[in-house]
This record gives sequence, structure tokens and C-alpha cells, in this order.
Amino acid sequence: MSTQVERRLAAVLAADVVGYTRLMEADEEATLAAWWGARKEVIDPGIAAHGGRIVKHTGDGFLAEFGTVVEAVRCATEMQQGLAAAAIDFRMGINLGDIVADDEDIYGDGVNLAARIEALADPGGICISSSVYDQVHKKLDLGFEDCGEHRLKNVSTPVRVFKVRPVGSTAKAVGDANLEQEIRFCTSSDGVGLAYASVGSGPPLVKSANWLNHLEYDWESPIWRHVLRDLAAHHRLVRYDARGSGLSDREVSDFSLESRVADLEAVVDAAGLERFALLGISQGCAVSFAFAARQPERISHLVLYGGYLRGRNHRGSVAAAGEAEALETLIHQGWGQENPAFRQVFTSLFVPDGSAEQMQWFNDLMRITATPETATLIWRALNEIEVSDLAQELSVPTLVLHCREDAIVPFEEGRRMAATIPGARFVALEGRNHLILEHEPAWKRFLAEVEGFLASE
Repeated sequence: MSTQVERRLAAVLAADVVGYTRLMEADEEATLAAWWGARKEVIDPGIAAHGGRIVKHTGDGFLAEFGTVVEAVRCATEMQQGLAAAAIDFRMGINLGDIVADDEDIYGDGVNLAARIEALADPGGICISSSVYDQVHKKLDLGFEDCGEHRLKNVSTPVRVFKVRPVGSTAKAVGDANLEQEIRFCTSSDGVGLAYASVGSGPPLVKSANWLNHLEYDWESPIWRHVLRDLAAHHRLVRYDARGSGLSDREVSDFSLESRVADLEAVVDAAGLERFALLGISQGCAVSFAFAARQPERISHLVLYGGYLRGRNHRGSVAAAGEAEALETLIHQGWGQENPAFRQVFTSLFVPDGSAEQMQWFNDLMRITATPETATLIWRALNEIEVSDLAQELSVPTLVLHCREDAIVPFEEGRRMAATIPGARFVALEGRNHLILEHEPAWKRFLAEVEGFLASE
């Protein structure tokens, strides 16, 4: 008996449970109970009420078809509201396109695109294609956030994507160039509280914490704001304050690599990320590739800038060890003082080409990020880093970038790191600043190299 095959235009809704694999490993029975409860109480009746049909359940999600995009978006919005109190979160994506249908399933670009768009949604969120937006934005009392064009896997042309927002949402609206970060908190495995932020939309990009970060202060800083703005333009950027600093818990004594890798794991789990690109800057590089070496299946791309394998005490140089000791004294004596004279030494090393405003911001950043006592402990831990053996275990696509005249981390240390990581690509940038400033040609080169790398398979 032959199967009837039909080609038609349809609204396709794809959805899956956020962090399903992790949830099943943690508590299989509770996860399955939550999933079945969501289906029975919200998903199945919701789809039926809006004239849709569930084509199939996929174990950790479902695929549904609707006759109109208006009903598809209404249904998705009501389902997410109904699922808000559930023990599991869903991502949903909707596309209007050609499908090929038989008696049991649907196929084609219309289906594939819905699944790709769904992966861009936030936990508990909905993303739609431009074909859906064109049909619904004047018909439904909802807000829509323009996320720009995205290159999606196995899709030849860029696709414009929109997020669906409840009316009254404070998030970015269509045509609004402002980005608003959301700050939340989670707890690391040893009980340390961590502050993390999410901003922008698109494929997830996680920035591991480096020493001098403050989620709120960085957002306005002329040292960091161009980095955050430009990366969040095409990605969902997730970052966090390192233990002992910023908005994270300050009373901390353990700054080992193990504890900082555990912090990264706690943040990505709290953010509901299963697979993501990872960016390490400066000391964050060691944390990033330590995590990638242990959980390579979660890393799509690894970007390392201004980093090193060996702290100052392990570089075989008397001068480097002496410098570490001298700078530690400056931290202990002058970190918390209003007079920035001691901190200015660090500022001149980090951003020697900075303007007076940029140097003042960096001076203040050091003072508000951590106490002198905590900053001293962090500095000691960073100088004891030695992860050369770990770097040799990496098996993920890796891009390493480093400025030739970096005064904080010598160019040779960046080159050494790239040479140690199997298959890593190395890009030498022209400049003296450890943190690349917005006006430098090196920033445009950095951004182009990183975005090109992240767009690659």
C-alpha cells in the first residue's frame, strides 16, 4: 500500500526541553513526570484548542503543525505562560514554509528551519522566522524583538529571526538598538554564590570570568562596553562575575582552577545551555580550556584571547617571578585606596594606550571589583597556573588571538598556548593593550576573526 505524499504551506512549531540530558542524569523519574505532566495539562490540550496537530513527540520535545501562523504563535505564547510554573523549561521555534507530508510525518525546509530557530530561543522563550513575523506582528497583541539575521546550520542563506515578547516587556523592541542585560544568581558546587548575566539573542556565547569583571560596571565602561555590545549583537552572550569579585560572593578563600571550572559549569547549567561557544580572555583562558577538555561535547567553538598556560611563577624566569611578587605588594598596599597611584601601575600595563577617561574607569574597576585581601589571593592563584598538560587534551575547534606587544601576558605565552592545543588556529593582533580598546584597528580584526570562526562548522 503506497503512502500518500503531499506538499503544502504550513506553520510549523518545534519545541524541546531545556537541558533535558542533564535533567535526566540528575533525576530521571522527576524529569519524566514533569515532561508527561506538561504534555497532559498544557501542551496536548493547547495545540488541539488552536486547531493544530502534534506530528510527533521527540523524546525531549515535539513537532506540531498549524493551519495559520496566528494560531501557532497564540498557542506557543499560551503554552509558555502555562508552563511557567513547571519544573522544566521549553524553547519554541515557529516557521512558515513549504513542507512535504505523508500519512505520519512532515519533512522539508519548513520543518528544518523551525528546528534551527527553536535552538536560538531563550529558556521559556519563543523565536519566529521573518515569514511568521510578517504575518502576525499587526494581528497579535505581543511585542517582537528583532534579533537580526543568523546563519543557521545547513541553511544556505541568512535567516532573520524575531523573539516573541509579552506586551510590557522591558527587553529590546524592534528598531531599538539598546540591549538590556538580565542579571541572575546561582550557586557553585561548594556553595559560593555567583552572579551571571544574559544579553542579546542568537547562538549562545559564554564568556568565562576573568579577574577584573563587574557585571553592572562593565556594561557602562569604555573598557568593556564595546566588547559586550558587539558580541551580543549576534549572540546570546552569557557572562558572570568570578568568585570573590563583582556581584558574586566576596567572602571566598578557594580560588583554585578546580573551583573556577565548577563555577563555569554552575553558570551554564543555570542558564540552561547544553552546547555553546566559549570565550576565554586572559586568566579566563585556562578555565575555558579546562572545561572544554573535560566536557568537549558541550563546546561548539573555543575562542582564547590574551591567555597563557603558565602563570608567572612557572615561566622559568627570575624576572617574571620577581614581577609577580612586586605587583602583589602593590595590590595589597594600594588596591582599596581612593588615591589610584598604586593601581595606576596595573592600568598602564593593561591599557597603555588608553585615554584619560579609560584609565580612570580601569582604576575604579580595580577598586570596586574586589577587596585588597581577596585581590591578593586571586593574584597568587593566577601566578601558580600551570595547565600545559591539560591543553594537549583539547579536541574542540579552537581560535587563539594575542596582541604582539601585550605587556601583561607576553606574546610568546599566547603563541605557546596555540602551539600546545591540537589544531588551534593562531591570530597575531597588532597592539599594546591587553584589553583591546574600541578605537584600535585590532578590535575590528578581532571581531571579524571571532565572528568568522563562530560561523564555521
